[in-house]
Amino acid sequence: MDLMLEGKTAVITGGSKGIGYAVAEGLAKEGVDLFILARKEKDLKEAAQKLEKENIKCVDIKADVTKLEDLENAVSIIKEHTDTVDILINNAGTGSKEDIMDASDEKWQYYWDLHVMAAIRLSRMIVPMMKKTEDEGVILNTSSICSKQPLDYEPIYNTTKAALTMLSKCLANELIDDNIRVNAVNPGLILTSDWKNTAKKLTEGKDITLDEYFKDIAEDKTPIGRFADPEEVANFYVFLCSSRASYMTGSSYYVDGGWLKTTI
Repeated sequence: MDLMLEGKTAVITGGSKGIGYAVAEGLAKEGVDLFILARKEKDLKEAAQKLEKENIKCVDIKADVTKLEDLENAVSIIKEHTDTVDILINNAGTGSKEDIMDASDEKWQYYWDLHVMAAIRLSRMIVPMMKKTEDEGVILNTSSICSKQPLDYEPIYNTTKAALTMLSKCLANELIDDNIRVNAVNPGLILTSDWKNTAKKLTEGKDITLDEYFKDIAEDKTPIGRFADPEEVANFYVFLCSSRASYMTGSSYYVDGGWLKTTI
């Protein structure tokens, strides 16, 4: 299937690894030029070098998306290269571990800025660039199954991802008249470095290997009985970015191997 994405331009936060990198790679294979944002310069450079092997342009931009000044600087760099952007993937994020009673205001604020305000701020900055093109614009926000079906050990992540899912719906309603589609993608068990880091913390001091932990989690949580590779969820992102998904806006899509226990 021709997704008709060749020649478009995408901005991806958290684009140096995990789901973000997999989405970048999927879009690159379709001929999309890229701007990838992340905090670690070494990871960014390595990711950009790999992506450019697909014969597309990839600009790596070091940025902490929780900081307004970093986002403003990133958009300034983007504008040095192009006047228009077709696709925005607000993907940067990570899990947490705390109890509500003990978590500090500062920790709540950090994850609010990371998962919600970063998407708001970057959308405000990029949407005017989307309006300059005659083609439709696409914004995809990486939420989580935890926005609807929470994990007990990460209440801040659950709460901020739920807010991001609602933001996606509200933004979709606001921007549809500008020919911009907005959706949330809610992944389940995706085997990223974040999950590996979380697993190390949760299994510390216990008589269980990481592979055994992942196997137990997957068989307990999902009918499909396994974690997904980032590339599997990235395939769906790439489709949503294309005009083949032209009637898909204002929704939350679960890529979770059947983990979600409700249909409402």
